[in-house]
Amino acid sequence: MITLKGKHIYLRALELEDLEFIHQVENDESIWEISSTITPYSKFLIKQYLENAHKDIFEVKQLRLVISSYNDDALGLIDLFDFDFRNKRVGVGILIKNPEDRQKGFASEALGLLIDYCVKHLDVHQLYCNISEENTASLNLFESHGFQKIGLKKDWTYTNGSYKNEYLLQRISI
Repeated sequence: MITLKGKHIYLRALELEDLEFIHQVENDESIWEISSTITPYSKFLIKQYLENAHKDIFEVKQLRLVISSYNDDALGLIDLFDFDFRNKRVGVGILIKNPEDRQKGFASEALGLLIDYCVKHLDVHQLYCNISEENTASLNLFESHGFQKIGLKKDWTYTNGSYKNEYLLQRISI
């Protein structure tokens, strides 16, 4: 699909071969805060998830794609969640796994491709995301793609003994 191919990366469906990569991501405690996760996942559960990843976004209300280099290295994941076809909106989340792959434009290119896909193929009118007030890199990324801060949720997440605020950002497709 040409919509999901960029200059440096492309977005692809999950494959059973992604088991180890997904297992590493889902069990990386350093990123649990952004995914609201507090428990590890077994390879067995992830394998079951991968076996069902082919299901249609209209049925399961979510879609996870791998951000891949043209060398076929899995760089990260980009997710659509809480897909609401009736109201034409969907949530977006993105993660570049390795710190050495961040700040290289991969997330920006992936987000641009996903926005284009959502508008052209899913007929989405609005996208939204939730980002910690402290996560300036992600805030800058989403704002550079037309997302606007529309609210601040005070004391929204409790992590490492303290509460953190979280922004709600929204992009209306026009």
